Amino acid sequence: MFKNTSAVSLLSLRLLLMYKNIMLDRSAIELLNKARVSVDPETYSLISLSLVQWNGLLQDPDLSPRMTTPFMIFFDGKEVTLLLDDIDFTTVRHAIRDAKIEKGFRLLTFDLELQFNVVGFIALITNILAEYDIPVITLSAFSRDHLLIKQDDLGNALKALGPHVAELC
Repeated sequence: MFKNTSAVSLLSLRLLLMYKNIMLDRSAIELLNKARVSVDPETYSLISLSLVQWNGLLQDPDLSPRMTTPFMIFFDGKEVTLLLDDIDFTTVRHAIRDAKIEKGFRLLTFDLELQFNVVGFIALITNILAEYDIPVITLSAFSRDHLLIKQDDLGNALKALGPHVAELC
């Protein structure tokens, strides 16, 4: 589309993409403006397990998450991904020594029940954060969306989102 890439800045391209998303569904902006964003007090780790490691965890019920804080288990056909807070991670660490682990995430929850026909909600949020060079991992539950943000980026993420949401807590 653009032959002379020096004529188009990365920022202009991002704004163009954001504009297209906004035009797709104005309700995404309205929903974001009504959203209450909460930051879970815990710090989280993402863990990639092989099926062998996962089956090993299933053999010991004492290694199950506590059910008092958010967690996630996702199998995509190739690996099992766990999201655990630091306490649950400490409990399973000895049983998953060879797992791939990324630590230091904070969980942001957009406390707003979304319908399945909403277009561009996550795109809008990730575009806002991309303007501040903040990497995110998106997670969705049945009704709510969540982000994982590295602890070091949390302050800037909240500053970026603040003007666009009803409440940060």
